[in-house]
Amino acid sequence: MTKPILKTREQFKFFFPIQTRWADNDIYGHVNNVTYYSYFDTAANSLLIQKTGFDIHNSKIIGLVVDSACSFLQELSFPETVEVGVAIGKIGNSSLRYELAIFKQDQFEAAAQGHFVHVFVDRENRKSTAIPENMRNILQEYLLSIS
Repeated sequence: MTKPILKTREQFKFFFPIQTRWADNDIYGHVNNVTYYSYFDTAANSLLIQKTGFDIHNSKIIGLVVDSACSFLQELSFPETVEVGVAIGKIGNSSLRYELAIFKQDQFEAAAQGHFVHVFVDRENRKSTAIPENMRNILQEYLLSIS
């Protein structure tokens, strides 16, 4: 398996800080791999809520995760605060691909990195629906700057 090209802080315009919790650590003394996905989910949704005004409780559309991946590059552990960088890798008609990276404080290169794909569907009938134009326009500002 080839080592991924490390993402760096300069590729991201949105950062979401997360304080690791005692419960995040596993028996081996580091943050368990599934928890990284929780950090990704929290940060991606925070971008939508904070920057586009997306109303997760009342919007007519919702984003369903259809694909995700993570490369683990350095151990994280409690107690430390990390920052999750979020960029938009691609905006489709009804889908968003987020590029994400978890950074330790004061580190330039990612400790973990991956992607996350939302497909937007009608809340009631779960049929694919286009991303609203106003959301699309705001998210353009967060397109990944360096591949």
